[in-house]
Amino acid sequence: MKVGIVGMPNAGKSTLFNALTRGGAQTGDYPFTTIEPNVAVAEVPDERLDRLVETLNSSKVTRATIDFHDIAGLVKGASEGEGLGNQFLASIRETDAICHVVRAHSDEGVPHPDGSVDPIRDIETIETELVLADFDQTERRLERVTKQARSGDAEAIAEKEWLERVKDALAEGRPVRSVPAPESAPAAVRHLQALTSKPMLYVVNVDEGEAEVPADIARHASDNGAVAIALSHRIEGELAELDPTEAEEMRESYGIESDSGLEKLVKAAWELLGLITFFTAGEETEAVARSLPRGGTSWDAAGTIHTDIQDGFVKAEVIGWEELVEFGSYAAARDAGRLRIEGRDYVVEDGDVITIKV
Repeated sequence: MKVGIVGMPNAGKSTLFNALTRGGAQTGDYPFTTIEPNVAVAEVPDERLDRLVETLNSSKVTRATIDFHDIAGLVKGASEGEGLGNQFLASIRETDAICHVVRAHSDEGVPHPDGSVDPIRDIETIETELVLADFDQTERRLERVTKQARSGDAEAIAEKEWLERVKDALAEGRPVRSVPAPESAPAAVRHLQALTSKPMLYVVNVDEGEAEVPADIARHASDNGAVAIALSHRIEGELAELDPTEAEEMRESYGIESDSGLEKLVKAAWELLGLITFFTAGEETEAVARSLPRGGTSWDAAGTIHTDIQDGFVKAEVIGWEELVEFGSYAAARDAGRLRIEGRDYVVEDGDVITIKV
């Protein structure tokens, strides 16, 4: 999964990137510190996997990962090339979701490009640029599809009608995700590559000691089907430089939740994208955490392991991670009748431990 970190200049994007990934991105209190997107792969912490590794004496551990892309600050006019905007907007198109960093802290030592701190204004600035970029993209795609529709192709006709609705929505300032995708043109959304069709996560950069998302931002996120969390990027940056014991002591001194910034962000991203985690784990072999869209089947899960395993699918042995830890081994769970045999249509549950039989 690729998540693009965007926002106004000096909102705290690169600081968040460094804090969550220790990726070493350059930071600074001036616009366009980031020119080329920095990319770092962050492991997803999961206590359930740790418990399974301990129970099964796994020889290797592979955690789920998220690719964070630190994309340069966007400004008004980005859709027309301001501030190298076209380059940065193209980088966002390559991601699966957008992490929009919003400045809400009052540190006067960090200048704001507009001269004052106004989170909702900043959100609207960024989202207007995304809408304008999508409007241009939609016009170009609509021109091409209109020619294809003249041949009578049913899918092209359906896509054309959808694009016309999308264009109207964008003209009103509404995102592409507000227009349901056409069932008769399933590839239409992928062809458009719209920025405003991507799930949105607001990460509000708050003052030290603050833990709640400001009410107006929470309301905006709710109204737009987005998720919002609050983090003090400065504190998260300091925590990232400490060992776990020191970091926990610092959290307690600030009254911060035990979850690290990464854990909080990952949980929000999982919620936003509708993902669950299942595990494949052998005794004294490898334990792996894998992501799957909620509602995915055991056959879909097999495909995340390897296409050959999916093609040869016969059945799946399934047990919840807590039960496996409780029994201490597959053999004990099997003897107790708790290791279930499921077919390819079984809907995987979050925390399932699955063994695909081919």
